[in-house]
Amino acid sequence: MSYKIWLDDHAIKHKKIMDKLSYLSDDEVIEYFRFENMVKKELDFCPLYKDNQKCHEINDLNCYLCACPNFRVGKEKSYCDIKSINGSQIAGKDGYIHQDCSRCSVPHKELYIKGKFKRDWVDLMKDTIGI
Repeated sequence: MSYKIWLDDHAIKHKKIMDKLSYLSDDEVIEYFRFENMVKKELDFCPLYKDNQKCHEINDLNCYLCACPNFRVGKEKSYCDIKSINGSQIAGKDGYIHQDCSRCSVPHKELYIKGKFKRDWVDLMKDTIGI
């Protein structure tokens, strides 16, 4: 699955939840996206939820920015726009260089999310690959 297809599919899931939460304050929306809540109430949001599994083994994981607004997709590689020290790049079998964000917790912390927060997730993610 391409990054674009994944982001488009994820945007639909995100919007469905945001529409349901339209009555909540921004802080309450961010709290709703805490892993412990999402794994109970939004099983379709992430395939890992069915096994109660986190994508990143960090305390206080927040899933609002499941896809990172610092992730960029280019013609020959994907990369981190902020050059996180916890990120790395790996060569794929297809010759494409893929950004490995698995050790990075930046977008999953509530303080970071509050600084970037937009109710329109697509607008927040527009620089990733122009979704």
